[in-house]
Parts: sequence; structure tokens; C-alpha cells
Amino acid sequence: MQIEPRISFQNLERSDAVERAIRSRIDELEQFHPRLIGCQVVVDVPHRDKRKGRIYEIRIDLSVPGKDICVTREAGANHAHEDIYVAIRDSFDAARRLLEDQVRKTSGHRTKRHPVARRGQIVRIFADDGFGFIETPDGHEVYFDRDSLTKPTWPRLRIGSQVRFKELEGDKGPYGIQVSLID
Repeated sequence: MQIEPRISFQNLERSDAVERAIRSRIDELEQFHPRLIGCQVVVDVPHRDKRKGRIYEIRIDLSVPGKDICVTREAGANHAHEDIYVAIRDSFDAARRLLEDQVRKTSGHRTKRHPVARRGQIVRIFADDGFGFIETPDGHEVYFDRDSLTKPTWPRLRIGSQVRFKELEGDKGPYGIQVSLID
């Protein structure tokens, strides 16, 4: 982390045990997202209701590349948060989920890549067997079969027919999908 985490307490005394629990949770977030820039945590007990216990409010501000993340667990929303450690756990779990969402959105390697549509011409066709080969402009051949066609144009295919297709790499070499005849 580039900036030292800051932990502050409002309307209650500072506690070493609580601060250790928070620092442990910050370390977990940093392990998950190593590009975390900074973290500020505020532990608050707003006003105390005489009939109910103290409900802790935890606010976490995370600085990460691209977009900052803010998590607030407000007092009164959940009576389980009368336990400060439960409030800390819930707040940091929410922060982790938001970090996961941001990583998923900004990480290119997690995005599915779609093949680009290409053009080619039929160079060999085996009508009875239901397959053929497309030659691409750079000269290599791509296998395709009847099920690869986007429309029922199999009877109209001839050697020299122009087609549009998407190329994938298979176990036995390149093959075409979404093959369509160009009229």
C-alpha cells in the first residue's frame, strides 16, 4: 500500500484489539488487490439509545486505481452490529465484494475474446460428407462443416463462393464458425 492505512475512532475510546482486527482485515484486502493505494477506516458509535445497545458504524474508504470505493455500515441498520467485530467483518466483506467487482470490470484478461469476422472463398467442398475448406486471403485453409452455416445455404455453396466466417483454433487446426454466404 502506498499510503499508510489510517484508523480513527469517534465517540468511543481507541482499542488496540479492535485496531489489530481492522489491520488484519486491511492486510487481507491488500493481498487480494495488491494495487491498493490507501485505506481509511472510521469506527463510530453515533448516539446511544438507552433502550438498545451500542450499534457500531464502520466506514471504509479505499483508494484504488481508477475509482475509489466507499463502504458504510450505518448504525441502526443491523442489531448484529452491537458486536464491533461483527460490524468490522461485515464492512470488510462488503469492501472485498466491491473490489472484486472493480477487478472484474477493469481486468482485460477476464473478458471473453470474440473472434473477428473474416472473408474467404470455398476451395474444396465435400457435399455428400457435409464439410469443406475455406481459403483465407493470406492463403491458409480453414475447415468448416454444414452445421457451421448461419443459414441453410449448403446446396448453394460452390468452389469459389465468397463467404464470411469467424475462425477458431481447434485440436486438429483452424475451423470456421458462423459461416455465411456472401451473395
